[in-house]
Amino acid sequence: MKLSCRCLLGAAALSLAAFAHADVVIEMHAVTKDGVGKPVGKVVATQSKYGVVFTPMLENLPARGTLHGFHVHQNPSCEPAEKDGKMVPALSAGGHFDPKQTNRHSFPWGTGHLGDLPALFVGADGKATSPVLAPRLKLSDLKGRALMIHAGGDNYSDEPKALGGGGARVACGVFQ
Repeated sequence: MKLSCRCLLGAAALSLAAFAHADVVIEMHAVTKDGVGKPVGKVVATQSKYGVVFTPMLENLPARGTLHGFHVHQNPSCEPAEKDGKMVPALSAGGHFDPKQTNRHSFPWGTGHLGDLPALFVGADGKATSPVLAPRLKLSDLKGRALMIHAGGDNYSDEPKALGGGGARVACGVFQ
C-alpha cells in the first residue's frame, strides 16, 4: 500500500510539474526609437487543446480604452533599427511570424500570417487583462520570436492600410 501511494504521489507530482512548465511568461517592455524601456507587465502563453491562450497582465499602455494590434513577430529582439534613415521602435523584431510565407495579414483563424493574433483591448485605466486565443499556434512555434503590441487597432486586413493598420510598435517582449 505504501509503495503504490508513493507511486501515485510521484506520478501526480510529475504531472503537476509538466503542467507548470507548459506556460511561457513573456516580460513586456515599452519600446521607443531609443530602445527598450520600462516594464509594462507580462503575458502568459498557455497551450490549450484549442490553440495558445495569451493572458495579458499589462499596465501603463497608451491609447486607453481602445483595441491594439497584437502579433507574434519573426525575430527574438525588441531593439530599434533604422528604416529610411529613421530609428523605428522594435524594428529588429522583423515582420509578423509567417512561416508559410503567405505575405498577407488576416484573421487569427484565417490563412495569413501565423503570428496574427486577436486584438488586445486596453481599458481606460491603461491595463490589458483579457485573454485572447490564437487557434493556429502552438507553444513550440513561439520560441525565438517576439510578441508585439501596436499603437492602433487591427482590422485583420491589408486594406486600406497594410498589416491591419496597427501603427507604431509600443510594447514588446521576447519568447525565451
